[in-house]
Amino acid sequence: KNAEQSIVVTVIFLIFLGSWGMPLFFLMAGASSMFALKRRTGRQFTRERTSRLVVPFIIGSLLLTPFQVYIEWIHNGWYEGPFLEFIPTFIESLPGPALSELFNPSIFESYGIHLWFLGFLFSFSIIALPLFLWFKKDAGKRFISRLADVWERRGGIFLFIIPVMLVRFILHPLYPEYTSWSDFTYYLVFFVYGFLIYSEERFMRVIRRDWKLALILGISSTLVIFTVAAAGLAMEWYSNSEILGFYIGWGLISVNGWCWVIVVMYVASRILDFRNKWLEYGLEAILPFYVFHQPVIFAITFYVVQWDASILVKIPLVVLSSFAVTLSLHELIVRRVKPLRVLFGMKPRPKTA
Repeated sequence: KNAEQSIVVTVIFLIFLGSWGMPLFFLMAGASSMFALKRRTGRQFTRERTSRLVVPFIIGSLLLTPFQVYIEWIHNGWYEGPFLEFIPTFIESLPGPALSELFNPSIFESYGIHLWFLGFLFSFSIIALPLFLWFKKDAGKRFISRLADVWERRGGIFLFIIPVMLVRFILHPLYPEYTSWSDFTYYLVFFVYGFLIYSEERFMRVIRRDWKLALILGISSTLVIFTVAAAGLAMEWYSNSEILGFYIGWGLISVNGWCWVIVVMYVASRILDFRNKWLEYGLEAILPFYVFHQPVIFAITFYVVQWDASILVKIPLVVLSSFAVTLSLHELIVRRVKPLRVLFGMKPRPKTA
């Protein structure tokens, strides 16, 4: 934790970006599943998702989680000593095999820290696979067509906020913990939405039609969220389900997240409607970049927060240096070593003639 802190930076990163960042990632993963199932059977899809998600999760949890926990404990004064001697302490700190833990999605965060995203993605892929296969059948296609009919009505695009809002209203009071059932179900809805939106051209047509309204609602809800945070009400509103503010707060987050996802999808459809070597490189680098980015940020931030410098200097330094180091790990090590490509979820290099 930095000695100098900024409420503006905290609100931007934790509330604003948090409201739509992860939902967008899961929505695009659902879209990716739709394209993958166009040319794969259910069995092939499961095998591919296992190699690209489960293997990196296990490898990352074994190699990177102990290091991140070590940095955290050293920084907080919970441990003193070299890293290798910390390993037994780290193992003892892991949650035991209690049934309540094994059947809670937060177990992915307990063992993988930021790699919970991969655990969620794999779980969603398996859970939603029967539904996705049904969507490919005639009955499923008719269902998607009827949804598109609703979507095409003026304002219909915003009716899809209701399911994600209800998830928070119903599950968050019961499972408020990070990456527990409330988060899990919330992101699962976005995952399914991604599959649906890219299954029928009319969905994207409506996004291109109604994106300005989504932008207006996104900006408006963002300003209200910032006002709530500035008034010091955010923590109570988002945690106390016995007050009206809880439902207003999570309603705002749901509206905000959905509207900014719509806007980003529109922008992406305009500026990323092409293929070139740089885009191909970025798509290939996404998974290893994600696996490595947080440990790198932990390591760099551990030293930077100790410097006597302004937060306006530290934040750009951490962001730029972390990006450079993470990209270098991908380019110089993972991308060029065949076994590492497999272990970190990349496809094998195409064979040259």
